[in-house]
Amino acid sequence: MWDRPQQLNMLSRALFGLSLLLALYGALHYLVRLPAFNLSVVQLEAVPLNVNLAQIEAVLDSELNGNFFTVDLEHLQQKLEAVPWVRRAHVRRYIPWQLKMTLEEHVALARWDIVPLWDKTTWVNQQGELFQAQINDKDIAAILPNFLGSPESAFEVTQMYFEFKRLLMPLKQTISHVSLSPRRAWQVRLQNGMLLDLGREKVLSRLARFVAVYPQSLAAVQGSVNYVDLRYPNGFAVNMLGGNMGSANLAGGNVAGTMKSNRMQPKSVWLGKI
Repeated sequence: MWDRPQQLNMLSRALFGLSLLLALYGALHYLVRLPAFNLSVVQLEAVPLNVNLAQIEAVLDSELNGNFFTVDLEHLQQKLEAVPWVRRAHVRRYIPWQLKMTLEEHVALARWDIVPLWDKTTWVNQQGELFQAQINDKDIAAILPNFLGSPESAFEVTQMYFEFKRLLMPLKQTISHVSLSPRRAWQVRLQNGMLLDLGREKVLSRLARFVAVYPQSLAAVQGSVNYVDLRYPNGFAVNMLGGNMGSANLAGGNVAGTMKSNRMQPKSVWLGKI
């Protein structure tokens, strides 16, 4: 090789280029760590409603290492998202030497009764995600519905809750409880105490048919209805808290039966043809 000038020239140019790159890298590595590039401001773009700002400050104190160029934004965002009530954290660099943070908070939709039960209070947000936090406003916590199911069903239960809520709008009844059993059977309890057993099949169509006939059937005695079994193909069964009921008419057919309050046999049945 030593008697080949052209190859020697190519090798020398390659070594020179490599040396130059290493020198530039070293200079850049030194430059970005100069005190002149230390962060001057960390700005939170909007004041959160539920997030504890002291916890955010604690994360910044412990995790905000480096200067404007060297701070690990991805790591910082992960630590911020571990703070209660923080769903998403976005951190961006802004010249001159600033960081701007945006926090997206969880919006609690319901209390989540998990099977198996977790130690802390768990909530489900509008996106069907579970999170753990403390709601300081007891009045708000009291009006939120309860969801029951396995953790992996949280998104499905949330989506069905919105469907149930839409179908029940004509009745002007709010939902206090939605449950999905391990056998995938659905139940919905209304704010007036009425429990609707929807079963596993044709859940939405069963609820829609019930809502359609409700004004001609149970509207007058809604305060006395404890349980409605909608799993029948052409009707429904009702368990009453007490009292008697004679025949009634439903759209598309007749309803007949006698409702009796009986402590020994609480499952008095009223079959309705739908």
